[in-house]
Amino acid sequence: MRAIRGAVCLERDDAGEMIEAVGEMLTAILDRNQITTDDIVSVLFTCTPDIHSGFPAAAARQFGFSEVPLMCAQEIDVEGALQRTVRVMLHVNTDRPRAEIKHVYLRGAEVLRPDVQS
Repeated sequence: MRAIRGAVCLERDDAGEMIEAVGEMLTAILDRNQITTDDIVSVLFTCTPDIHSGFPAAAARQFGFSEVPLMCAQEIDVEGALQRTVRVMLHVNTDRPRAEIKHVYLRGAEVLRPDVQS
């Protein structure tokens, strides 16, 4: 089992943008790691405290994560932290070595992990 991380920033706190951004991030994670939802054990999402428009788990359900256990939590509120950010950690059944896992940071979230190329 491996963990795959990702994050995406929203331009505004909007339910439609949440669905679009979370879908983009999850699609990129699945594609870049050559996995399907059948490989996913569970998913943990966090949102920064300035997001109120929706749950990222609800957005994930719209992208085929209907049988995957999902959980949402609020990110800790640190002064100066990146705003309107959804983070994700997927627990995935895979034999792929840790060094070959592709973490995905999009729409400005790349600054969170400059050492990871999305």
